Amino acid sequence: MSEFEPATRVSRIKSSASVAAAARVRELKAEGRRILDLTVGEPDFDTPDHIKAAAAEAIRRGETKYTSVTGTPALQQAILQTLKLRTGLHYSPAEITIGGGAKQVIFTAFMASLDAGDEVVVPAPYWVSYPDMVLANEGTPVVVPCGEDAGFKLTPEALAGALNARTKWVILNSPSNPTGAVYSPAELRELADVLAGFPHVYVLTDEIYDQIYFGDGRLSSLAEVAPELKDRILAVNGVSKAYAMTGWRLGYAAGPAPLIAAINKLQSQISSCPSSVSQAAGAAALTGDQGFVRESREIYRSRRDTAVAALNAVDGLSCTTPDGAFYAYVNCAGVIGKATPEGQVIGNDEDFTLYLLEAASVAVIQGSAYGLGPYFRISYATSLDIIEESIAAIDKAVQALN
Repeated sequence: MSEFEPATRVSRIKSSASVAAAARVRELKAEGRRILDLTVGEPDFDTPDHIKAAAAEAIRRGETKYTSVTGTPALQQAILQTLKLRTGLHYSPAEITIGGGAKQVIFTAFMASLDAGDEVVVPAPYWVSYPDMVLANEGTPVVVPCGEDAGFKLTPEALAGALNARTKWVILNSPSNPTGAVYSPAELRELADVLAGFPHVYVLTDEIYDQIYFGDGRLSSLAEVAPELKDRILAVNGVSKAYAMTGWRLGYAAGPAPLIAAINKLQSQISSCPSSVSQAAGAAALTGDQGFVRESREIYRSRRDTAVAALNAVDGLSCTTPDGAFYAYVNCAGVIGKATPEGQVIGNDEDFTLYLLEAASVAVIQGSAYGLGPYFRISYATSLDIIEESIAAIDKAVQALN
């Protein structure tokens, strides 16, 4: 029997760094080691009771069958109502798609739109899956470094320099994973002015963390700031982060009807529809009491303030204050070139994260996995006790470097 060889699309991509880090943590824990885990990109809260009750009631009513590819009428209406409330924009049912998590929606959008040679502008730092999703669908990721001096955000000048006749998409993630950076309305307007000169370019706005925003008022979206671009914007969202529903696997997007139709056509052949029970839960999340969202956001804010202050007190590390999500992107340039007590030189951020795992039993993810080093990402979607203990252990490990 010949050895299996995966398809070219598989060999083009790599495994998710965050998934790999979580797997390594599980392995070490299975070996009996106590690991302080700051890698997890999901809320540590339980799904609110009224959402779970809606799912249980749907099961009792027998709503356990296939639904339409475009979702149940109740969930469709909940999404349309949410979009109107959050952006002021009206969408029709033909302009929304529902999938098994925002991640699947993004992947299917690229599958529906990319051909070989098409380029996708990916600002770095980026969520680890973006470039590989593009590669898996025969596109070419064009990574644009967005340094700390730019607030980890894409500038109009950098955007203009990356666009050309082959560009199909630009990705904007606000609030950002891994940095927590948020685009202001003025910054979005400047980007929209550049995009006006490239009418063939679509924009994927990943807004999965839009409810975890620490600024005043509500977050602004590109479609709201530049409604003239609405027919070129695919706004992706879901219930995973804001409602602590990561395992329910339910995401959605709003965009131009022809693109949505192509996505739904693929969806009909991939999984037919998301879980009917998850859809009932999602409708309850979007239309029900939003107290959980407000309360969890304030808890994240408190954790953020604690984490950022503690990290900035560590000699050799620095951290800007994130405006949203539940991550901090920590500059570790001050420790690069130093040596461990065993004499091993810290040559890059990956070396440093491995050192923290071995010497301090703290798991973080290297910034190079997100396209910009030398940094590392922590998640503060965990208890204050774990945050404080972890950063104290990091401080001790840093002090031991020569």
